[in-house]
Amino acid sequence: MKVRAIRALCAWLLVAGCAAGASDNRGTGASPGASTGLGSASATPPAATVRVAAAADLRFAMEALVVEWDAANPGIAVEPTYGSSGNFFAQISEGAPFDLLFSADVKYPRELEQAGLAASGSTRLYAIGQIVVWVPLGSPLDVESDGLQVLSDPSVRTVAIANPEHAPYGRAAVAAMRAAGIYEAVQPRLVLGENVSQAAQFVESGNADAGVIALSLALAPPLADEGRYAIVPIDSYPRLEQGAVVLDAAVDPDAASAFLDFVLGPRGRAVLDRYGFLLPPP
Repeated sequence: MKVRAIRALCAWLLVAGCAAGASDNRGTGASPGASTGLGSASATPPAATVRVAAAADLRFAMEALVVEWDAANPGIAVEPTYGSSGNFFAQISEGAPFDLLFSADVKYPRELEQAGLAASGSTRLYAIGQIVVWVPLGSPLDVESDGLQVLSDPSVRTVAIANPEHAPYGRAAVAAMRAAGIYEAVQPRLVLGENVSQAAQFVESGNADAGVIALSLALAPPLADEGRYAIVPIDSYPRLEQGAVVLDAAVDPDAASAFLDFVLGPRGRAVLDRYGFLLPPP
């Protein structure tokens, strides 16, 4: 099997870049309170900062959530870092300094509970994810009609998915292809992204002909304007129940809990719904 995989950076290297990465992810060029260089007074720094480890399928939804949160809670900054849920689980298990985990698989926060890194029974289900098969706008593939079967077309030389070893969306993609009876044919052509967001980037950039990615990414820019997709039947892969948990190592557990409550509340659920997530009962 010829599979190109992008391996994770080590936990501490990722965390070392957390502050800068979170600033970029939120569309700002400076950290809170940094000087503008224009001679004006520095902005008042937030009273608390919540460091969020967020599954890659949440990238655009989380950015929208943070914007709404900031407008109502200027005293508590939320700094998300995105990656695969399995890698975050490993990093947090080794002491990576996060306050809150939003996982694409509810099993990871529950395992953190079992390891004594979060309060027993504190994991909360916040969404149910969906996968799609996605192709660029210029692709001749009729993805809307053929759905997942389009991946077995001989013209499809490479198919991008998240690495199933540590990414729940990658495992869902493999399960769906097995259910469709095409996995053996597609397997030699798989290109593995470190997470589902990177898998989507492979297709968007032309480094893969098609991809099985999160619906939440297909609905967001830039993919929404650059491709076509078909939703994969949700009963063809294990249910992507996504869970979040406040970690025992949280510097300000009250602030972390407040943000989690916001995501689970009416405004947060409206954002998640907009990005294609199915919602558990409130």
